[in-house]
Amino acid sequence: MDMSKYKAMFLTEAREHLQKMAALLVEVERDPQNRGGIDALFREAHSIKGMAASMGYQQTADLAHHLEDSLDLFRQQGEITPEAIDRLLAGADLIESLLADIDAGREERNVASFCSGEFSVKEISELPPTEAGSVPEELTLQISLQLHDKVASPAARLLVIAKQLTKFGNVLSCEPSEEQILRGGNVRQLVVIIQTRLSETEIKSSFADYSEVSRLDIETPQPKSEVTSIAGGATVRVGTDLLDRFISLTGELITNRYMLQSAAGDKDWDSLKDGLGRLGRLVKDLHHQVLQVRMMPIDTVTGRLPRLVRDLARRSAKDVRLELEGTGIELDRAILEELADPLIHMVRNAIDHGIDKQGTITVRAWRQRDQVMLQVADNGRGMDPALLRRSAVEKGLIGPGQAEVMRDYDALQLVCLPGFSTASQLTATSGRGVGMDVVKAAVEKLGGVLNIDAAPGRGTRFTLKLPLSVAIIKVLLLNVANKQVALPITRVLQTIEVERNQIQASGKQRVFSFNEELLPLVSLRKILALAMPKAVERVAVVITEVLGRKIGLVVDDFAGQSEVFVQALPSPIDRLRGLSGGTILGDGRIVFILDIQGLLERKR
Repeated sequence: MDMSKYKAMFLTEAREHLQKMAALLVEVERDPQNRGGIDALFREAHSIKGMAASMGYQQTADLAHHLEDSLDLFRQQGEITPEAIDRLLAGADLIESLLADIDAGREERNVASFCSGEFSVKEISELPPTEAGSVPEELTLQISLQLHDKVASPAARLLVIAKQLTKFGNVLSCEPSEEQILRGGNVRQLVVIIQTRLSETEIKSSFADYSEVSRLDIETPQPKSEVTSIAGGATVRVGTDLLDRFISLTGELITNRYMLQSAAGDKDWDSLKDGLGRLGRLVKDLHHQVLQVRMMPIDTVTGRLPRLVRDLARRSAKDVRLELEGTGIELDRAILEELADPLIHMVRNAIDHGIDKQGTITVRAWRQRDQVMLQVADNGRGMDPALLRRSAVEKGLIGPGQAEVMRDYDALQLVCLPGFSTASQLTATSGRGVGMDVVKAAVEKLGGVLNIDAAPGRGTRFTLKLPLSVAIIKVLLLNVANKQVALPITRVLQTIEVERNQIQASGKQRVFSFNEELLPLVSLRKILALAMPKAVERVAVVITEVLGRKIGLVVDDFAGQSEVFVQALPSPIDRLRGLSGGTILGDGRIVFILDIQGLLERKR
């Protein structure tokens, strides 16, 4: 029986069991006599053993069996020793390496030495796969190449080269993708990450006859985040009850289609109107059910945090406790994938720069109307706005005058500037600024907002306001110069009309008073380099937030709200900063969805 078709399902489920094991081991380490936790660990190892054995992955089955036997002994003793925790974690890491072997189509590495206690996990993970003595070691390489400017039909040549690269090994990623290359255009660069047994010299020699290649670079790609892709890639599980609802809805839609066809043929306008109303309700229900398919619990990305915190705390000789709340809250899978790295950045920074010797990190999620709030908080030393201002001035990021009038709230946002840090010495994670620009960019790319709250000695809280989905969202439609654009509702704090006599001048900047705060006015027409309108008595303004600071975005008029399906922009439009996607309205018009921060940065 061919079991290869079940490989993806096996890898997904095995990784889920491993993630649970890691979290349970950290929990049991704090309470070695936790009988329920020890029993749960035994069940996870037993599940992995059974699945691996049924798939014929003998090394994985043997190692899981070894861990299962150890846990059975601890069940009888009623306690796990600290040394055993380290050993079990090492075994879980080794199973993860075995799964990577299976995923890449390699022979599983031999685990007999580890099971016998002869080698540590570090030594065994470096051993080659079974029976691989004469086979060259497989490498992961990044191959970057560029075509000469005078090459005719560059897209066609890149397709040929991309096909050639697939002969070298397993292509992990290709930028641009084959689909993007097929769209044509002046595409002359290709970046491919590949797993291969060929050496750099062999790869370069194979391109010796490609005269159209002007540059060829081969290097080791940057290491990926400690959080692997969720749910084993693009695979998600769907409950049978949800599938039943899809079948039921499909049946109702088919019935409704025949009713509409019959009413249209008989010119029965009342029945046609009723049928269209029923169709609208069915489509709305279908939309809701489809969203449920994409929704996954937040613990998909928070599940690895207990192990991460444990290892980082040990490395830095600190006593750090992790508390997880609301991990059952669900978000769109696409959002969760983008959150993995930002979450790691915030937790690492909290351990390295927030907590001195002992403290607690709390990762909490909760629903707030049509948004999900995700907060990473620590009870460490906090942040001093005065220190942040001084550090930013010293680095030339802001001027002394700007620092003097800057509010504490805005000073805290300085940690999101690229390269900003207050760390006195470099470490693996350095200071608060390390990666916070990445966090900010990722959150705003998703249509969310990042808020920072901190004070000296009172800890730090990073709160992410996120939409439930990035596929179907609510937008505010805006009119500007006889054109219509959209802004995600999550980026809109308020819409108002400002009397012209309320607008003041502050140097070259126009400002107005809003809730006892002076906000700068930014014209959307000016950003888009469109002709400025004649002066009017009342100005339509959208209050939004960019890099932690409120601004008033001046538009011609508001055109109402709409729920839209966001589509990715085709090449080369997708390279324009300031656009996060597009949508087609009910009347067939194409409307671009704006990324205000990207627009302002492009203008600057």
